[in-house]
Amino acid sequence: MISTDNTGSDSAAISAENLGAGYGGNSVWRNASFDIGRGEFVAIIGPNGAGKTTLFRLLLGLLQPLSGRLEILREVPRRGNPKIGYVPQSHAIDSDTNIAAIELVRLGFSGSKWGFGLFHQEDRDAAAEALRAVGALDLADRSLGQLSGGELQRIFLAEALVSNPDILLLDEPLSNLDIRRENDLIQLVNKIVRTRKVTALLIAHHINPLLPYLDRVVYKANGKVATGKPTDVLTGPNLSELYGVRIEVLHDSRGNLAIVGIEDTQDEHET
Repeated sequence: MISTDNTGSDSAAISAENLGAGYGGNSVWRNASFDIGRGEFVAIIGPNGAGKTTLFRLLLGLLQPLSGRLEILREVPRRGNPKIGYVPQSHAIDSDTNIAAIELVRLGFSGSKWGFGLFHQEDRDAAAEALRAVGALDLADRSLGQLSGGELQRIFLAEALVSNPDILLLDEPLSNLDIRRENDLIQLVNKIVRTRKVTALLIAHHINPLLPYLDRVVYKANGKVATGKPTDVLTGPNLSELYGVRIEVLHDSRGNLAIVGIEDTQDEHET
């Protein structure tokens, strides 16, 4: 039986019951039921095309469920919910972008009031505090086009945090970061979760660097989902049920995992 380790709807930040979702008649989520507790650090993992980003679209109110129930902070998901901070997978930032970092962060606080002429002190204070929270106050006046990938990720995280959200959604924030900057970002998100009691959901392809920090894993494959503590979810029996083939979970001496399909022709899946 796939692990579900529900927290109970009264204490849940996110709750799904028999959730179904998809596009153009193609089902991506089927009869998924799970709870995510308030103040938890959660990784959303699974193979490409499994529906990880679809979950974020549902939570952001950009996609409506086909069936079942989905609640976020005991409300139906809706567009523009200020209780949710979102860091998308990619931003259109190039070397010619001359907008100061604090301007981008301030936009997350003041919405459509764009431009230096409308930069009020309340906006500035909120943006500066968000930059301080992610250790990037020294980047406030730097042009976005001059920042490295790791620096930009801190700015995007500050933008998501500036409205003091209860939920933080991060879509593959570790992509294109080297190992040191990857670990720095994970530790930063973990600190935010623990100090601000924010519920953080992070989509990732590789689970290993996250394992020391996670409270819960949502593993999505073949339209099905397993949720719970990493040690409960990332087992051969659970993943075999998800994939519909025999799966083994291998551990090395450092605690890293490799997920291997045994009785099919798929390539090895490594998380």
